[in-house]
Amino acid sequence: MGRTHIWSVAEHLEDILGAVHPLEPIELQLLDAQGCVLVEDITVPVSLPPFDNSSMDGYAVRTADVAGAGEEFPAVLEVIGDVAAGSPGDLTVGPGQAARIMTGAPLPPGAEAVVPVEWTDGGLGEGPVGTMNPHSASPEGATGEVRVHRPAEARAHVRARGSDVKAGERALDAGTVLGPPQLALLAAIGRGSVRVRPRPRVVVLSTGSELTQPGEELPEGHIYDSNSFALTAAARDAGAIAYRVGAVADDAETLRSTIEDQLIRADLLVTTGGVSVGAYDVVKEALQHVGDEDEAGSGIEFRKLAMQPGKPQGFGSIGPDHTPLLALPGNPVSSYVSFELFVRPAIRALMGLKDVSRPTARAELRADTPLSSPSGKRQFLRGRYDEEAGAVTPVGGAGSHLIAALAHADALIVVPEDTTEVAPGAEVEVVLLG
Repeated sequence: MGRTHIWSVAEHLEDILGAVHPLEPIELQLLDAQGCVLVEDITVPVSLPPFDNSSMDGYAVRTADVAGAGEEFPAVLEVIGDVAAGSPGDLTVGPGQAARIMTGAPLPPGAEAVVPVEWTDGGLGEGPVGTMNPHSASPEGATGEVRVHRPAEARAHVRARGSDVKAGERALDAGTVLGPPQLALLAAIGRGSVRVRPRPRVVVLSTGSELTQPGEELPEGHIYDSNSFALTAAARDAGAIAYRVGAVADDAETLRSTIEDQLIRADLLVTTGGVSVGAYDVVKEALQHVGDEDEAGSGIEFRKLAMQPGKPQGFGSIGPDHTPLLALPGNPVSSYVSFELFVRPAIRALMGLKDVSRPTARAELRADTPLSSPSGKRQFLRGRYDEEAGAVTPVGGAGSHLIAALAHADALIVVPEDTTEVAPGAEVEVVLLG
């Protein structure tokens, strides 16, 4: 491809995804594996719950003993003791007997159902009670008599062994992203660690001598560095562990050494700024001739893309481990749009996810005037998407520096390369930013 080749958005993304491979799996403790992609099928070693247990505080009874029980003629049963959650349960319920039982405690042998404490007098010899009374038992345990005012069917208020999952069943499939419910299941079946692809480590550098860190005094002619914050947050949102390196001044040597220092903790490097055609395009100067000695044709290539915003882009690999590097433009909106289209998919590919790009939808354009778009370029405009109405409304103008409009957008309106005008009411594609 010659120097004048203009890359399409699809070609550039395909090139990136062709070079980015999922990270090698590692064994991680459960909480460290949050947000990671499982690389093994998990089967259940023990049934959940592992034993029949009570779903209520009450009394474990035989159904024949409470058949026909009512308010006027309660069933009077001998209380033989307590069964607490976590207790081995050495009681056996015989005819005319009941065991006081707590929620989650194993159903004792002989018992066929649990009557909630609200259906009994709680062993107090009076009318029905509202809750289990901890003082109704003697120090040796629950003894005495209990009056049951309602009958119970077999298995009433009993959670059956294996009613959640049975031993040998598939608990989770490889490819599952581990969120809180999945981690809970792993813990419940006794898994303390799990094999996953780790979250990628992404280092974000912004370049420009005009950049000042937020919180500091702003000198004349300077602007605050917002890009490194936006992109670091976006990388974390995509699932990465992200490190923000403060702005690097417009000096190729400094930038090159900063990047080399960062390689130790990077699975992916992202720079913003310094990639277009100006005299101070420091990223280009620093990286244009960086090659990987053991890989032909590697290094960073700077390209022009048929898109707006975000025409200048750089991509390649750097350092002994061929760490992928994406060089994004410096304009805040350009860099953010570029991140969504190219960096987010790269991060998701490193994680081993199947769906790497944001979801898209078709929506009706709601606008007062037609949208214009340059011929030959795919334009991405900020918008607000109304899912119920299936409509999208543009936010702010087309300028690539309008960061305030970006903060109010939740979608990108896509205008194809061959379309120069979109009329209000027309159907457009939107990228949903979540």
